[in-house]
Order: sequence, then C-alpha cells, then structure tokens
Amino acid sequence: MQLLSQLEQQLHGLDQQKLLRRRRVADTPCAPHVTVDGRAMLAFCSNDYLGLANHPRLIAALQEGAAKYGAGSGASHLISGHSRAHDLLEERFAELMSPYIEQARALTFCTGYMANLAVLTALAAVSGRDTDLFSESLNHASLIDGARLSRANVKIYAHGDVEALEGLLAASTAKTKIVVTDSVFSMDGDLAPLRALLALCERHDAWLVVDDAHGFGVLGDNGHGALEHFRLRSPNLIYMGTLGKAAGVGGAFVAAHATVIDWLVQRARPYIYTTAAPPALSHALLASIDLITGEEGAARRAHLQQLVARLQDGLRLKRWQLLPSQTAIQPVIIGPNDEALRAAALLHEQGIWVPAIRPPTVPADTARLRITLSAAHTGADVAQLAQAFNRIESEARP
Repeated sequence: MQLLSQLEQQLHGLDQQKLLRRRRVADTPCAPHVTVDGRAMLAFCSNDYLGLANHPRLIAALQEGAAKYGAGSGASHLISGHSRAHDLLEERFAELMSPYIEQARALTFCTGYMANLAVLTALAAVSGRDTDLFSESLNHASLIDGARLSRANVKIYAHGDVEALEGLLAASTAKTKIVVTDSVFSMDGDLAPLRALLALCERHDAWLVVDDAHGFGVLGDNGHGALEHFRLRSPNLIYMGTLGKAAGVGGAFVAAHATVIDWLVQRARPYIYTTAAPPALSHALLASIDLITGEEGAARRAHLQQLVARLQDGLRLKRWQLLPSQTAIQPVIIGPNDEALRAAALLHEQGIWVPAIRPPTVPADTARLRITLSAAHTGADVAQLAQAFNRIESEARP
C-alpha cells in the first residue's frame, strides 16, 4: 500500500539520522528506583521533582476521591462534568495565586498542553488578526502550537533577549499584544527574566503569559512557583502551572484576573469541548497542595537543591558541557546525535536511565543527556550518576 510505504520510508530516514523516538515500559510506580522492561534501573528522567507521584497521602487521597466521586466526570465542565472537587481545587489555586495576580481566579485543564492552547487561542480571539504574539525562541511545543493556532501575528525573540523584545513591542501597533514564555526552560533548565519581561508588558500594555510547568511546586519559598520566586504582582499576568510534575498527579491550571478567566470559559475551545478530568484527580491534588505548601514540601525543596549542588560538584567533565542551571533540570550537552545515544546506552548498561534528547526537540548539534533530579533521590544516587558520567566521558571517543 503506497500510504504505508511512504510512512515506512519516513521512519527509516528518522532511524538513519538517529532521530527515531523509542519508548520504554516502566513496570513499577514513578520513583528513582524502577523496573523498566523487566530490568531494575536508577532513573534520572522523570519530572516528579518533589517525589510526590508515589506518596502514600496522594495515593490514599486518590482512592478516597474515586470512592466519593467515581472514576470519571462523565461530561464537559459546561454540561455536567464540573464537580465539587473541581470547584474546590480552582478555589484553592485562586487563593495561592492571589498574592501575585489581582482579583485572581483559576481554571483547571486536563493537561498543560491543552491549557496553553486554550489561553493563546482565546486571548488572540479578542482582537483577531489585530493581535501580535511575541514568543520566546525556546518555548515549549505547546506554546508554539498555541501561537500557530491563535492566528495572531507571531514574532519570535531570541532566548532571554529582553532588549530585542522591547524593540518588537515598541514597533507594534496591534490592538492586543501577548508575550509568552516558559519560566523554566525544559531542555536547558535556566530561568526566564520574568521581572524584566513583566516591566516591558506593563509599559506596553501587553499580557505576559507564563508557562510555569517546571517551576510550580519547586520555585518560591512556599512552592507557589516562578511568580513567588521573582516576587511579581500584576493584572497583566496569566499563569499556567502543570500538575503532573512537582504536584505528582496530572492536569494543569490557569490563574489570571477574574475577567480573563470568564473569557476563557466562553472562548477557550480546549476547555469547552472536552470531557472534564476525573474529579478524583482534583481531590488528590488538594492533598498535593497541602504537601507542597507545608513543612514537608519545604524540606523536599531544600533536599532537591542539595542534590543539584552535589551533582554539579561531582561532575568532572572535560569535553561535554553541563549547562548552568540551578533547577532540577541539569542537561549535559554532548553534540552529535550518535554520541549522545551511545552515552545513554552506556549508562543504561550500568543500570542508569538518562534520556538522550535530540533534534528537533533541541537545535542541531546540541544533542544532550537531560538529567532531572527528584527529592526522592538520595545523595548516594547522585554520586553514582556523577561517577558513571565521568567514567563514560573519559572513555568516549572524541
């Protein structure tokens, strides 16, 4: 069949370029020590930054939520799928974000991807084609896709280049201006200059949409995320936090001024036209927020920072480059795709799971091993990883 033949040729081409993605199957719950494809592994590849995904309190809360609300929601939020659990969770997020966003309200989504599509397409719908959307060059794919679907005039500014963004905003005559950025960049681990970005947005009457997927729960004294970390407050802020990473469960929320949330309910198609997430997840997330904002969350964040320092101190790389990052994302740039895959394979042989990230996820010739740390790791786990990295790099062909 010609159609299948075309696909097979494309897949073969990806395989030859070392770009073909492959999946592994985990047989155990998310944790540093897991069984993958039947083999015991030490994993440094999840986004479970606080180690809550397998926390007994969250498991118990999920069970309690299922017993109370059932397995599924049964409908979209605007029909009959919006449960008391959803409502309580949105109220809790509004409370958390009220120090940073005036008249804050919140809306929950099934995934962060859907939340980003919802926000950007709905905001652009206010002025239609008379909308300029300014997107960071290293933004996540969901923000890129949301920008494309918004039908706004999309303008890309270079990574962290506040001066370039200022020039673009000053030249814009659009009725609606939207600046969108990750807070923590998922493949580099560095932080966006949010304080400077917000000052620009307030000066030029623009929205600042912040995707805090890798910051919520981790950044800030109370785990509230990037807005707390940078001590921001503004009605111009629209904040998206995901709940399947540090929060340990799944889904996402958007927090913004009450008027913005009202608009999303009316115009955000990824919210309106999909079945609501199971209410049991919202029930479990209420327990997750208690953990994140309580003493245990603070202790886990402190331990995570100790692990970051231990890894950076333990790596003795000469050819490969550990990117400067103070977050749980610690990427090591290797360069060629085949060398990155070979390094990941050598680690795998030693029972250590670190994924090789290649184009198009990252730019050409910057293939990397993306280490992600969790508060569930121990110092011994990190020491084992550092020793393995140092040995593999010294033995690798230049």
